Amino acid sequence: MKLINLVIFLFIFPFLTIAQKRLTCEEYIYKYKDIAIYQMKTKGVPASIILAQGLLESDNGNSQLAIKANNHFGIKCHNTWSGSTIYMDDDARNECFRKYSNPETSYRDHSDFLRGARRYSPLFDLDPTDYKGWAYGLKKAGYATNPHYAEMLIKIIEDNNLYIYDKGIAVEVKSPTKGMGDLVDIDHFVIDMNRHRKIFTRNRIKYIIVKKGDDYANLTKELELLPWQLSKYNELNKNSALKEGQELYIQPKRCRAEINHSVHVVEKGETMYSISQLYGIKLKSLYRKNRMKIGEQPEAGQVIQLRKRKPKDK
Repeated sequence: MKLINLVIFLFIFPFLTIAQKRLTCEEYIYKYKDIAIYQMKTKGVPASIILAQGLLESDNGNSQLAIKANNHFGIKCHNTWSGSTIYMDDDARNECFRKYSNPETSYRDHSDFLRGARRYSPLFDLDPTDYKGWAYGLKKAGYATNPHYAEMLIKIIEDNNLYIYDKGIAVEVKSPTKGMGDLVDIDHFVIDMNRHRKIFTRNRIKYIIVKKGDDYANLTKELELLPWQLSKYNELNKNSALKEGQELYIQPKRCRAEINHSVHVVEKGETMYSISQLYGIKLKSLYRKNRMKIGEQPEAGQVIQLRKRKPKDK
């Protein structure tokens, strides 16, 4: 019997050793660098930043969250997550985290999260190789509470020469800031000298910003629109009061956002209507893309689809 047990132990011991072997930093980089490069190419997040965050958040891929749930960036469920879940202790006991079928999905979700949140949008205007700017920008935007988070990422990048993976990568998408109302630059508006009013464009739709004293009557006259057009284009009641600084489209909104805006991560206080105005999408189309009932409002942290329809819940 002892001989049999010894034979069994010697047979399974190599497999136990392999299963318990921790990934080194170098092994993690080699294993996931191609995924990070692809995310940089298709989503615009520097590969060095992706790898550094993955290394830091997942303990080189050795955290229980990475092993059991393929979750390399510690992304939590939020109330709107309909995929698989796993519960672990974090800031509080038994918190809900997203569980992915493979690491690639975790990496893609991480890029979508950064690309979809307005507070991270200015980062995409940085040079793609500016990893220091990204590191400090992530900290400034509130990605982590650790006061040394930026320095930690920079040290990981420089200790492992991760910046080499940013070089020579042609990013295929435009910055998410392109077309954003409060980040618009001089290339995104023209001035009509007859009206002395700036006319902006977003999602290839012209819009104006309401000035003090504007109302539907003077705007429709000034812009040579029919009385019903301004309210219809903005999905407003024609008796709605206009506010200074409000953005009003003077052409019909579209059924989806521009290609550089694939998703939007909801921030506190945002509504489906405010999101539809932000990206120039028809409100009904936005509800339909996200399989939501008319009138239903999103929660903070929810990912809103702006171009493709949300997959059906399994």
